[in-house]
Amino acid sequence: MSLRSAMDRLLGRSTPSSSATAPSGGGRAAAVSHLQEFVGTRVGVEAYVEPPNAQTPATVLLVATDGEWTRRRVPDERTGFDVARSLGVPVYNVRFTGYPQRMRDWNSAQRAERRRGSGRS
Repeated sequence: MSLRSAMDRLLGRSTPSSSATAPSGGGRAAAVSHLQEFVGTRVGVEAYVEPPNAQTPATVLLVATDGEWTRRRVPDERTGFDVARSLGVPVYNVRFTGYPQRMRDWNSAQRAERRRGSGRS
């Protein structure tokens, strides 16, 4: 799938001619821009597609080599895979792979840093 068609699906456009009926896309366009920026400014980014659950819709999670991550909503899992592929990064189904250890390590380091920062008054 091309980058254009994947982004059209993420932005809610089923066909280029239907763009007049698509939502304004301000938030979705910002999400696409954010994902592209993340991939362009980090090393070794991989994507993990997360299935929807009772609280959240499907999401695509991008994780860099150092464990830094970002997550954005997608309309469905298929779109998540398409968007990740269009960004040119490896993509995995988190149901089967789980989350990478480097992401958990990065989260722990961020929590520790916040605790140290809040202790400086």
